[in-house]
Amino acid sequence: MLSWTIAFIVIALIAGVLGFTNIARGAAGIAKIIFVIFIIFFVISLFFGSV
Repeated sequence: MLSWTIAFIVIALIAGVLGFTNIARGAAGIAKIIFVIFIIFFVISLFFGSV
């Protein structure tokens, strides 16, 4: 899941450099959402792994 976040960040950076601001904004938003989901799953796995 973290690889998807990195891919969307790269897409956002490339689109931002090329001037596609709406695509960059959308890709960055998707990357943020996926990253938050990744962090939530990571914390849950740490909690259940220690129990």
